[in-house]
Amino acid sequence: MFRPIFPVLSFALMATTAIADPLPSWNAGETKTAIVSFVEGVTDPASEAYVTPADRIAVFDNDGTLWSEQPVYFQLFYAVTQVAKMAEADPSILTSDGLKAAAAGDMEAILASGKDGLMEILKVAHTDMSLDQFQADVATWLDTARHPTTGRPFDEMVYQPMLELLSYLRDEGFATYIVSGGGIQFMRVFAEEAYGIPPEQVIGSSLTSTYEVIDGVPTIMKGSDLFFNDDKGGKPVGIVHHIGKRPILAAGNSDGDFEMLEWSTAGDGARLGLYVHHTDAAREWAYDREGHIGVLNRGLDEGPERGWIFADMAKDWAVIYPQSTE
Repeated sequence: MFRPIFPVLSFALMATTAIADPLPSWNAGETKTAIVSFVEGVTDPASEAYVTPADRIAVFDNDGTLWSEQPVYFQLFYAVTQVAKMAEADPSILTSDGLKAAAAGDMEAILASGKDGLMEILKVAHTDMSLDQFQADVATWLDTARHPTTGRPFDEMVYQPMLELLSYLRDEGFATYIVSGGGIQFMRVFAEEAYGIPPEQVIGSSLTSTYEVIDGVPTIMKGSDLFFNDDKGGKPVGIVHHIGKRPILAAGNSDGDFEMLEWSTAGDGARLGLYVHHTDAAREWAYDREGHIGVLNRGLDEGPERGWIFADMAKDWAVIYPQSTE
């Protein structure tokens, strides 16, 4: 169903590369050195920074941190596709300008509909269906959809340097989690194939759900009311509910991740806060303080004095995306 996203390498070559350099797509510099030094310190029993494996928890935002997020969150691309498909079967669902714009694929008009318009599109595309149907629809969309700018499958627009970081951490005894404002059931469809993160280690926003027996079949049905918003201050709350421990490493890319980095790095002992800084307009997109998504102001202003590090995409990353498998 999904395409493998890692470049095809022999196991022998992968092992040799891992021993030589755990982060081969990261350019030499302060950021890479800081990451490796942190990991070596918390995994060395002789180090004062040593952390037992049970407490090596690392959390990552998804949109803009593990995969791209421009010109809109990829989950919105999915929702627009679903609304258009649903409208073909039943045009009467197009009860607002926002829904009509979604059916027409008019992204400019969709964004102009504001937060209420976007939420309406997401609700129509995500609710009043079984969880099984929803996740099957997401899987089909991932198999067929292509990004309008890059032409790549959406699940191949993951960041190769971050894939290497996830793998490096797991090799060193870390448990890696996604903590995202995106939909939890949406991300659980692809997180294991894309990142090696199993569904139970995905934390995200969610709508209400109900348990029903339909035609004798026990079924989880997706509702339309917001159950939990896993953004900003909601991220530490979600971590406590799902993990029950304070992470020692947290990575994000926007001010929506600030509280997660703040709470994670406030604990005792060695801690690492990491921001992915979108500085590469040639290979991806350049944005931070201004924009409709992924805005980074407070993180830039306060992060350095808090000891957080910044992965400058243009400077620190030798490549952005994995080698295409198509």
